[in-house]
Amino acid sequence: MSHRSNYKAIWIWLMALMALSIAAGALPVGRNTVSLVLFGVALVKAVLVIRNYMHLKSESWLIYAIALVPVAFVILLIIALLPDFVFRH
Repeated sequence: MSHRSNYKAIWIWLMALMALSIAAGALPVGRNTVSLVLFGVALVKAVLVIRNYMHLKSESWLIYAIALVPVAFVILLIIALLPDFVFRH
């Protein structure tokens, strides 16, 4: 498969995922499930763009560590603040 056709395939996947995001509002499920679907689709789209259009396939592990450290801090912050949101008066 040529390099150009790979871009086309990724573009088609991104368009299909966008359609899924738009259609998620019509799913007969709760709001929380729709939110999880939307965030999951957004994560998949972000990974596709990062790995294919930003040419990060050949980067070293350090670039991933730089990206994952802030995500880890956000997750820790959410976990630390969750009791305040759940048990507030």
